[in-house]
Amino acid sequence: MNGKATEEAGSSVGPGEAPVPLEWKFSQVFGERASGEEVQEVDIISTIEFDKSGDYLATGDRGGRVVLFERTDVKDHEDRRALERLDSPVGRHPEFRYKTEFQSHEPEFDYLKSLEIEEKINKIRWCQTVNGILILLSTNDKTIKFWKVLEKKVKRISGTNLGPSEHVGDGFLATSSTVSSRVHMPNGGSSERRHSYLSNDFSFPPGGFPSLRLPMVSIYDTSPLARCRRIYAHAHDYHINSISNNSDGETFVSADDLRINLWNLEISNQSFNIVDVKPANMEDLTEVITSAEFHPTHCNTLAYSSSRGFIRLIDLRQSALCDNHSQLFKGQDAPSTKSFFTDIIASISDIKFAKDGRHILSRDYMTLKLWDINMDAGPVATFQVHEYLRPKLCDLYENDSIFDKFECCLSGEGLRVATGSYSNIFRVFGCAAGSNEATTMEATKAPMSRKQVQNSTRPTRTLNNSARAVRRGAENTALEANGNTYDFSSKLLHLAWHPTENSLACAAANSLYMYYA
Repeated sequence: MNGKATEEAGSSVGPGEAPVPLEWKFSQVFGERASGEEVQEVDIISTIEFDKSGDYLATGDRGGRVVLFERTDVKDHEDRRALERLDSPVGRHPEFRYKTEFQSHEPEFDYLKSLEIEEKINKIRWCQTVNGILILLSTNDKTIKFWKVLEKKVKRISGTNLGPSEHVGDGFLATSSTVSSRVHMPNGGSSERRHSYLSNDFSFPPGGFPSLRLPMVSIYDTSPLARCRRIYAHAHDYHINSISNNSDGETFVSADDLRINLWNLEISNQSFNIVDVKPANMEDLTEVITSAEFHPTHCNTLAYSSSRGFIRLIDLRQSALCDNHSQLFKGQDAPSTKSFFTDIIASISDIKFAKDGRHILSRDYMTLKLWDINMDAGPVATFQVHEYLRPKLCDLYENDSIFDKFECCLSGEGLRVATGSYSNIFRVFGCAAGSNEATTMEATKAPMSRKQVQNSTRPTRTLNNSARAVRRGAENTALEANGNTYDFSSKLLHLAWHPTENSLACAAANSLYMYYA
């Protein structure tokens, strides 16, 4: 995005050069269902998140479970970091394996409000790893939990004089028993005497033991163990839609439809309300909060999106309650394109900061938009995700599909963006200057089953001469005309980009697909 020299796997990009379009290949799948197999509601994946290093991947599902995967293609992390510093590309791609899973949330019932609280995991966010202990936050509609996943050491006793057949249980010996008897004294008191008896199944070898070996405790295995350390509850009247860690490593925010709260990781019984858009009269409500995200490096900067298509940037240093935003980003459609559905499809379902902190990626129902925080006149680029659905908005409204919340993500170097669509397809767009990359892939083991579409860039209406916007990614006419080929009941809502490599993790129902380029 900034035009600087960038290196990618398999190609080097010089200043001002557009990166070569990536060729995506299938890597792995977890939880793939057989043909005709019915998917259980509780098994559907509801969120995906890589940790900062990219060595761990977490998924949450509608059954309240968190599943962790760990990277296995590189065993020695120091060697991997050394290889990443080399100029020549390394011929490998990330491979993961199942690590552990745990039940994060259970279904609850709020008796005061007669409200059933689902166990579905809405968001997962990784915290900074401490002493090899994995730390993460998970949330459902009402409650946020702080989890630590550590490697529990499994120990056993070895090196004794006894053979393996004489060990029981976890390695401890049951060879003797102690019996206490109470002896009455002449003065009326009593004392206890302990007598040890060898058990019947123990016998000395003929001639006794030639030497006595002291037992030793040895570690022969490790097992992941998840423990909930803190619970952040009773702070939201409405459903939590997002949580975000601060770069200071000490605080995080949680956002619901009308409020954003600031928490300290160490304090679970107190939070501070920093944004409140609830009007005095609920009839005057015009928009709700849909997502919130901290700036990746500036701990005082927070961005949140709304159902009206606005993105607000606030500075936590201005006041305790940030009623006024420091910047406002909004797109303006031509009056001729307005319809009954305009406000509905303008709602932003997800926002993400680029790693450099200068750009914000937002996803509404029809498009991806890339914003420069230094230019609030309009998006610097707009990518059409599924323009062929515009004539079908009435049908999508009838079956509530128009309210689906698609997520978005950026590559680590900020040269590409990705999001999902219907029929379990995802789209990858190049956002570097001069890039025409626009790839359509289906989440299957044969990812090339969908055509890759690469259209030429065409300028769209600009709001300001200083803000040059581009729009690309419209599907070809053959793809648009045959709308029956798209299954609106199968949707790819959740995906995540590896923080350092060109690797994508996508959730299609209960299956986790991974691709690399």
